[in-house]
Amino acid sequence: MFYKLPSFEYYRAGSVEEAVELASKLGDYKFLAGGTDLLVDLKIGRYRPRAVIDLGGLRELRYVVDEGSKVRIGALTTLEEILRSDVVKEKLPLLHQAVYNMASWQIRSVATIGGNIANASPAADTAPPLLVHDAVVKLRSPGGSRSINLGEFVLGPRKTAMETGEMIAEFEVPVVEGLSEYWAYRKFGRRSAFTLSVVGLALGVEVRPGGELRFRVALNSVAPRPVRAVTVEAYLNEKGLSDESIETASRLVQQDISPITDVRATAEYRRHLASTLLKDALREVAGKLRR
Repeated sequence: MFYKLPSFEYYRAGSVEEAVELASKLGDYKFLAGGTDLLVDLKIGRYRPRAVIDLGGLRELRYVVDEGSKVRIGALTTLEEILRSDVVKEKLPLLHQAVYNMASWQIRSVATIGGNIANASPAADTAPPLLVHDAVVKLRSPGGSRSINLGEFVLGPRKTAMETGEMIAEFEVPVVEGLSEYWAYRKFGRRSAFTLSVVGLALGVEVRPGGELRFRVALNSVAPRPVRAVTVEAYLNEKGLSDESIETASRLVQQDISPITDVRATAEYRRHLASTLLKDALREVAGKLRR
């Protein structure tokens, strides 16, 4: 079947200020970043906006900046730029690994981190590592700017907390003690590479002063939006890691997820995968903690 783009008004923004002013004035629009999702969605008729606002020329939103206690990532930074960033590799290895497992280099070279999150897919692969780091989304609008935790930004499939006239400008990712060393990432798809997640999981362990360990677990493709496994986290924070607690945590994760059946997997299979991947990731981290 042949698909073609619908008719729409096209605008190419010359600045962030121009982009949000246009969006506020037009009302019915879509922002175009890398276009790897949006152009497909337009062709299949998922969206029929009055206008498309192209952000491709806004190089001021393409950066990775190390500020010591946090890393700032511009919304239009491509996935390939994130993959090649020494700062991300050193301080945010979970994000580096997630991006490494995403798509082909051709797609990564145009797809942006802002687009991956703004698309609000339950399967967004950058979401679990960003959730583990308690990332903050920085939004711009004609009225100024505001910040919102990533966990509150994505509301459901293709739904976000962005208001008309707002756009993602930046992600502020806290650098958490321990997460660059004690982490594990798992992604299961229908192929070994270049595939959407059937289930994805990011696990990190924060090491607090005095040696206290705090566990952080996030998953995608198991709920209407990427989620933190708060039941698992609370249990592990109390019990720590042992063979028994790993087994129990792998069962408790079922309380944190609500998967569906779709063309990629059944809900039952996703539940099985979530438990299996968590158990495997916890065993990996337990080995790192014993070193």
